[in-house]
Amino acid sequence: MPMKTLTRKSFFVDERALRRAKKLLGVATDAEVIRVSVDRIAEMEKFWRFMRRSRGSLRPGSFRTP
Repeated sequence: MPMKTLTRKSFFVDERALRRAKKLLGVATDAEVIRVSVDRIAEMEKFWRFMRRSRGSLRPGSFRTP
């Protein structure tokens, strides 16, 4: 995995939301919470854009459910 370039930012964050996210994500620091959260948001947005573009492209019955 290539090394990412990190940039220092300053912003206000709800402490309760930060603590909940830290616990749910299983990370140790506030900085990790922000980095992991932003990465996951970007991944999910990419996924949902793919889902919207591919909606209706499979015919009903084209695959079997397990």
